[in-house]
Amino acid sequence: MTAEDPKTKESKTKESQPGPQSQDPLDDQFGLFGALEPTSSHFGARLRGYFLTGLIIVGPVAITVYVVWWFINLVDGWVKPLIPQAYLPETYLPVNVPGVGLIVGILALMLIGALTANLFGRTIVSYGEMMLDRMPVVRGVYRLLKQIFTTIFSKSGTGFKRVGLIEFPRRGLYAVVFVSGEPPAEVMEKLGNGEKLMTVFMPNAPNPTTGFVLFMPAKDVTVLDMSIDDGAKLVISAGLVAPPQDELKTLADDAKAKQKPVPEEEPVV
Repeated sequence: MTAEDPKTKESKTKESQPGPQSQDPLDDQFGLFGALEPTSSHFGARLRGYFLTGLIIVGPVAITVYVVWWFINLVDGWVKPLIPQAYLPETYLPVNVPGVGLIVGILALMLIGALTANLFGRTIVSYGEMMLDRMPVVRGVYRLLKQIFTTIFSKSGTGFKRVGLIEFPRRGLYAVVFVSGEPPAEVMEKLGNGEKLMTVFMPNAPNPTTGFVLFMPAKDVTVLDMSIDDGAKLVISAGLVAPPQDELKTLADDAKAKQKPVPEEEPVV
């Protein structure tokens, strides 16, 4: 027997021992081996990921519950003092029952809407509006609020039609606008010059309640297929929440590409 070189024996021993280089990459597709390493960096990153995930899940739910609870208490504070004490549940129960004022308020609004649907109710409303029209300061506030509520909540009211893009503040830069419709007749007469005009509202991000009302040629407005809700989300989130139209379009294009053309049947002779 020949004596084996100690260096050769040591190298063979190292090759035979399993190490991190001998792991099959297919066995660690999900990074499990790296996650099990007892290093402080991995542990801190894992805790930070858990915290952010929990914040993303709990944050919107907590804020939604808080806003709903605040709204219920607000309406209860307005309506409950108008309800007789004998009709309040707190009179007969040892606990406070939230939401009673909200339910009574909704029923009262439905009753008022039903009463104004007939001639008697419309007559009372018209007399009330006549009284408000005689008040100098209240008249302008009431007309403005009525027009806003009619535009937002009424089915016959006018609202934003489409979402579009205009070049602003210079060529090559685009801003989101909401198409309101056609401009007033006087604007069309003095600025149109035979060209079709369009009324658009360019909101400020992230507060869409302020912005600019623009009268501009219709050819300068690029109308999008985006819905009004998606356009509002895009503005309020400062571009962070984009509509999923690109993903849906990509999936639709892939589905159309995968479809095989149906062969035409040969005519039977």
